[in-house]
Amino acid sequence: MLSDTYPIIADRHRACAVTKPFATCNSGALTERMTHELDATGLLCPLPVLRARKRLRDLTSGDVLSVRTDDPAAVIDIPHFCTEQGHTLHDDGPDGASHCWRIVKGGS
Repeated sequence: MLSDTYPIIADRHRACAVTKPFATCNSGALTERMTHELDATGLLCPLPVLRARKRLRDLTSGDVLSVRTDDPAAVIDIPHFCTEQGHTLHDDGPDGASHCWRIVKGGS
């Protein structure tokens, strides 16, 4: 069960699992980083980006925020947000009715 494996933080609208080891893909070598998860399904623009910004604020440079969205505007908003804020975006693509993103926190 997820709650037995990872600590759960109560979000205002849903629970989000946080901090588990993450191995980057598409890099040949596996690099351990801390991954934090944000389930933004059911939220409409601009809430997925605002929630991602809030979660990234407390992370260390290089940490990864895995975001799941189902808002059609997120395919424009999330990449634009990452470009403007200096984060690296890995688009994991659609997963059923939702879309998965991995944001590597950049800079300071």
